[in-house]
Amino acid sequence: MTSEQQNAVEVPAIGRSRHLLGDILAKADIQINGERPWDLQLHREAAQDEIVARHSLGLGESYMRGDWDVQDLDQFFHRLLGARIPQDYRNWRQSWRALRSYLINLQSKNRSFNVGEQHYDLGNEFYSTMLDSRLTYSCGYWKEAQTLDQAQEAKLDLICRKLELKPGMRLLDIGCGWGSLIGYAAQKYQVECVGVTISREQQAYVTERYGGLPITVSLQDYRELQEPFDRIASVGMFEHVGRKNYRTFMETAERCLKKDGLMLLHTIGNNQRSASTDLWTEKYIFPGGELPSIGQLGDAADHLLVCEDLHNFGYDYDRTLMAWHKNFEEHWPRFADHYGQRFYRMWRYYLLSYAGAFRARSLQLWQLMYSKFRAGGVTRVS
Repeated sequence: MTSEQQNAVEVPAIGRSRHLLGDILAKADIQINGERPWDLQLHREAAQDEIVARHSLGLGESYMRGDWDVQDLDQFFHRLLGARIPQDYRNWRQSWRALRSYLINLQSKNRSFNVGEQHYDLGNEFYSTMLDSRLTYSCGYWKEAQTLDQAQEAKLDLICRKLELKPGMRLLDIGCGWGSLIGYAAQKYQVECVGVTISREQQAYVTERYGGLPITVSLQDYRELQEPFDRIASVGMFEHVGRKNYRTFMETAERCLKKDGLMLLHTIGNNQRSASTDLWTEKYIFPGGELPSIGQLGDAADHLLVCEDLHNFGYDYDRTLMAWHKNFEEHWPRFADHYGQRFYRMWRYYLLSYAGAFRARSLQLWQLMYSKFRAGGVTRVS
């Protein structure tokens, strides 16, 4: 084949990829260089080829480089995900990631501390400016709340009421974060609390902030837990467990839960059992992260625990993420020199893409109540 013939083949291929990106975005009513707040403003032509070839990873990395912008990134993702575009355009990298999660335990004990080091150990000062006053890094409950602090306290109290906490009980928090739940439960419900985390920064923070309360925090993998507890909670941690370990998590809970005990599991969830982790999110935000489906949760608890109640308030995560983004933007000048522009674009992409995903109902937020075959079940609390 002559060079002229090669060029005749190659040039239209590039043209088709650029035309394909426009067609893909048009399905979501998004224009390239349009005038609406959700339209994509392209700064580098070659980014179109990268996005078509590498899908979500190309989209995110090209944004981090500044190759394109959108005035309202949350609206962009609301429209993109609401149109179910990713379901129609899957590439081999996404298929390989799904296969790899079946073949390899991506959340093994040896890897369990990776997400703590990469994500949660960014610095307590950084998170304290973005989150509420208790540093609650999970979905707030906005039923009657007007502010982020109110929404997070309402969520913490909702959990405590669902667990029917009483003075003197022992509460285990698997993945305790910065201790918002165990601090609240110890202060308001007079229970003894044990938290486990894979973040050294979080462990140090909880130990210092709640030193005067009956709270113990361990830097520990949840699979090592053996003690009995009256109540168990896990809030925003199950997303790091992974499908190969869902059963192990439920076995751990069953082993540590007293006969008449209750467990509350608060987790982001996927609508599809077969869904795999977004490649950009897995690489830059939550290494080893994986979102469960309802079916996978049911399989994991089979013959171990009874699901007493399921409460979905995923729509509240949109508002929570937008509140976090507002705080992040307001306080960014304090951290700009330390983290840099690439981190800034990465972090706002993370917050606003997730806000758009929850708004499009692509993701859910579930609170599930489990018991060990408890006589009489539980009373629904909302």
